[in-house]
Amino acid sequence: FVVGHAGLYQALAMFAVAYFIIGMTVLSVCAIATNGALDAGGAYYMISRALGPEFGGSIGIMFFLANVCGSALYVLGLVEAVVDSFGIPPGQETGSGVHVLPQSYWYELLYGTLLLALCLLVCLVGASIYAKATFLIFLIVAAVLGTILVSFFATRPLKVPIHLPNVSGNETDNGIFTGFSLETLRDNLGGRYRVDYTTGQMMSFSSVFAVMFNGCTGIMAGSNMSGDLKRPSYSIPRGTISAVLFTYLVYNLLAFLMCATCNRILLQKDYGFLRDISIFPPLVTVGIYAATLSAAMSNLIGASRILYALARDDLFGRALALAKKTSASGNPVMAVILSWLMVQVVLFSGKLNTIASVVTIFFLLVYATVNLACLALEWASAPNFRPTFRYFTWHTCLLGIAGCCVMMFLISPVSASASLGFLLLLLLALHYLSPSSTWGYISQALIFHQVRKYLLMLDVRKDHVKFWRPQMLLMVQNPRGSARLIDFVNDLKKSGLYVLGHVELQDLDMLPSDPLQPQQDSWLSLVDKLNVKAFVSLTLAPSVRHGVRQLLFTSGLGGMRPNTLVLGFYDDEAPQDGLARHPAFTSAREEVPLGFPPLRAPTSPKLLSAREYVGIVADALKMLRNVLLARQLESLDKAWELRRAASPPPTIHVWPVNLLRPDSARYADTCSLFLLQMACVLNMARAWRRARLRLFLCVEAGTMPHAQEEKLRQLLKDLRIQAQIQLVPWDAITHLHWQTCQRPPGGPAEEEEEEEGVVNFPTNTTQVSDEYVCAANKLVLEQSPAPAVRFLYLPRPPADTSLYPLYLHQLELLTRGLGPTVLVHGVSAVTSTQL
Repeated sequence: FVVGHAGLYQALAMFAVAYFIIGMTVLSVCAIATNGALDAGGAYYMISRALGPEFGGSIGIMFFLANVCGSALYVLGLVEAVVDSFGIPPGQETGSGVHVLPQSYWYELLYGTLLLALCLLVCLVGASIYAKATFLIFLIVAAVLGTILVSFFATRPLKVPIHLPNVSGNETDNGIFTGFSLETLRDNLGGRYRVDYTTGQMMSFSSVFAVMFNGCTGIMAGSNMSGDLKRPSYSIPRGTISAVLFTYLVYNLLAFLMCATCNRILLQKDYGFLRDISIFPPLVTVGIYAATLSAAMSNLIGASRILYALARDDLFGRALALAKKTSASGNPVMAVILSWLMVQVVLFSGKLNTIASVVTIFFLLVYATVNLACLALEWASAPNFRPTFRYFTWHTCLLGIAGCCVMMFLISPVSASASLGFLLLLLLALHYLSPSSTWGYISQALIFHQVRKYLLMLDVRKDHVKFWRPQMLLMVQNPRGSARLIDFVNDLKKSGLYVLGHVELQDLDMLPSDPLQPQQDSWLSLVDKLNVKAFVSLTLAPSVRHGVRQLLFTSGLGGMRPNTLVLGFYDDEAPQDGLARHPAFTSAREEVPLGFPPLRAPTSPKLLSAREYVGIVADALKMLRNVLLARQLESLDKAWELRRAASPPPTIHVWPVNLLRPDSARYADTCSLFLLQMACVLNMARAWRRARLRLFLCVEAGTMPHAQEEKLRQLLKDLRIQAQIQLVPWDAITHLHWQTCQRPPGGPAEEEEEEEGVVNFPTNTTQVSDEYVCAANKLVLEQSPAPAVRFLYLPRPPADTSLYPLYLHQLELLTRGLGPTVLVHGVSAVTSTQL
């Protein structure tokens, strides 16, 4: 068939292309097969354990269908051979001699059903009888090949009558075996595509290749039996490679001998002519039957083993539960019966060449995925991928994938696209429906490999303010009381690094093992449940302050390190369990505990003192980290974001002036700009886009407020920040400050000017009274309407550590009753007016 339509040159090219694809795939199969113990399922087992359940399950179904269609294809081929030998010639009502079998669609379907039943019986008995039958068939086919090769040399030239309808008895329509002839060889070198007499369809390179390729798909027969082999890692590479080389040589030798001895009509009009030229014709018939029967059984038993492996892995749940049942000897009889039923359905297609292209595309898709699995393992560079078979590289895998994909679309673009679409649907279904597995996911190894590579490329020396983004370290004592704060900081991170930090106050010297390891899963489950994009970093320390220092020093990697520390506010309010009320847990209350301890009772002592808390803030500023203190964020109800029809839109109030230092009210210092940036970042988050920024400009009489407002408006314009500016007179507040100030204005003040890169510690907390701070708090509170959240300027802690409690007390007074409030202190330049 191949040589008759394609000619010698194109036939050899087809063999070369097919065996190039097969050769690359065989190298990948051998590499995977020698990298650990194999179980039942062959290619499915290899792919699923390498690429994970989604790829494995979807390709397993495709490979099962490929083997089912392949088995039907070989049964149909056997039917064609039987009908050629024993069928009543076309145009005759009764046969003579051995030609006694009637020919029609239904009769041929009956013959196929009986032959398939024979295959079923062998497969039901088990793998051992199949192996013995296959070896016997191998000996028969080898003997037949030997006699055919001898026949090419021993048989004299003869005419072969062709019994086809609408063919006259002219000599030109007779097939001629010329013996070795240079003229015959020249005539058969080029392609001459004609109508295929079995299907009535016009042949082309792609259709002939599709039929031919099915003669090469047996390379997976050995790996499909991986669960039945004693030493699959030893047998599969040796058996598969030797089989590929042997069949390649035989195909090329037969193609040359046919082209040199048979005219084109004989090759195109009688695919079974080898019987007519053989020195012992019955042996050829036996060989054809044996070869096709062996291939049909091989595909049937291969399909059953794949189905059994799929069922055993529970990827499709109850849908394949029946296929799990086995006989006492371990033979998956129900999988064999289900596969037989599927093959029986495919037999209704009627002719071999009708389903050849579909089968070929399925097999090519499976081969491409086997190469992809090997390529992924090689590229992941995992230390445990060390196959004993070393004759492969990522180049061979890539070539195999490219070859398979190109040939799929050359054979039938429509069928190839449909197959890929079906594969994609299976992938999506398994991704969302299949249970998690413990096989290991190659995607994790590949992600690790790529992340490591790009982290090394992320050079902190090339950082630029234009591309600055917040990278948060949020310290959480107990997630039960911080669920909404965790959610809020997730909105603030703007695609930056987000780390949830936790300090466990224990001494590892006094413990038998690390107590943090059991907690890790609870924290990761929390991150999943809250749907935040955060890492978790836990540490042991003798005090909270030491633990926070450790995390600030060690969290992150390379250019991805936290630049901003976020703390909850230190006050006397009783912690509330916000986790149970969080929307993520309202439908699954039984999962709320997640292994976290109950919240601290109001009467219980705190884990850190006020002095230690302020010391943490001071430590972070010394380490040039920005600091955010979040107060009453657990009272923030983000449900307003869903009420989009409500009016007016929610607001975010921004106070970029140091309210605890009214004599140094500046809007353009580093801290104020950082505060503006954080408010803007929150406003850019999807959940907060409807909110409006409102910026408060504190002005005194006689200071040209409109000029200040215009200057601030220009600054916002340069920074591309959209905000409403509201002037706030605060003469009464500042007057109160000067009345209660402990030293006269104009005295030798300790300068608080923040020069770039210079850290100094103002002592302004000694200069403002509680009365002034309460007045400032009232000023902030009076601005209506009430905002969703407020951003206030966080002054530096004093240099004198004895003043830490007073500093914290004044912060508490300043933010008392304000609702959700974030105190912000920035030490790094984060805004840019450049392109």
